[in-house]
Amino acid sequence: SSAMRIWMTGASGFVGRPLTDFLRARGHTVIALPRIGSEAARPTWKLVGEPDAVLHLAGENIAQRWNDKVKERIYQSRVRGTHWLSEALAKLPKKPHALICASGSAFYGSRGEEILDEQSNPGTGFLARLTQHWEAAAESARVAGIRVVHMRIGLVLHPKGGALAKMLPAFRAGLGGKLGGGKHYWSWIALPDMLAAIEFILNNSRLHGGVNMVGPNPVTNAEFTKTLGAVLHRPTIFTAPRFTLRWMMGEMADEALLTSFRIIPRKLQEAGFTFQLPDLRAALEFLLNNAPAKTDVAVVKNS
Repeated sequence: SSAMRIWMTGASGFVGRPLTDFLRARGHTVIALPRIGSEAARPTWKLVGEPDAVLHLAGENIAQRWNDKVKERIYQSRVRGTHWLSEALAKLPKKPHALICASGSAFYGSRGEEILDEQSNPGTGFLARLTQHWEAAAESARVAGIRVVHMRIGLVLHPKGGALAKMLPAFRAGLGGKLGGGKHYWSWIALPDMLAAIEFILNNSRLHGGVNMVGPNPVTNAEFTKTLGAVLHRPTIFTAPRFTLRWMMGEMADEALLTSFRIIPRKLQEAGFTFQLPDLRAALEFLLNNAPAKTDVAVVKNS
């Protein structure tokens, strides 16, 4: 795998920061594209030089209480941003080989126990529609001959961000519990596997279109709860009832926390990608007990 010059949007985000470090450590040059203007709904970026590949991770955070205004901002930031970037890349005299975009596992909608892979039909609901439009927004790059990949990202596990970081305080206090009935599936991936999978996609020119960015073993929310409690040595007897979650997070709880996504990473597996942390218990043990905090690493280096 030769060193690439990679443009990245959303480089300061939960995935963008560690991904930048990871790719640089592997010999790639990563250029964080600076945002132009401050309007969330109309993101544009300053383009710098000629990239071999582009990683597009930017987008308004979904994990917030929704109202019409927030939904519009989430929608516009993701769809318009991707559209703008794709048009800009299509016009470059020397085009990048690949545009790898963040997308979401919500693409499939909530489907109970049905096992979903990249061949499954798209689903319904606000997030499913948003995700489909978000993917469609990269069309001009694809038409221009750029290989486009849509990473349908599940629950990315790392103690420093995302859903796991939000759950940890309650679980550590012994207040953790399943959400609603707990029978709905969560498709998860450990952050280290995600970083490796992104480099794998960069290097694998046969991968294009939707690629499920999830681990091979989705679990029910009840299993996830039990496993996290076991790893932290804490009881998990509480249940967060649906009405509490709805009251706290509104519609977002319905669509993102109580929905069932049982998704498998068929394309990654068939292309030969190997997951280092495919088992939830081992992944959580590694992330929570062995993952050194970023600050510890810095202290060691500076001392």
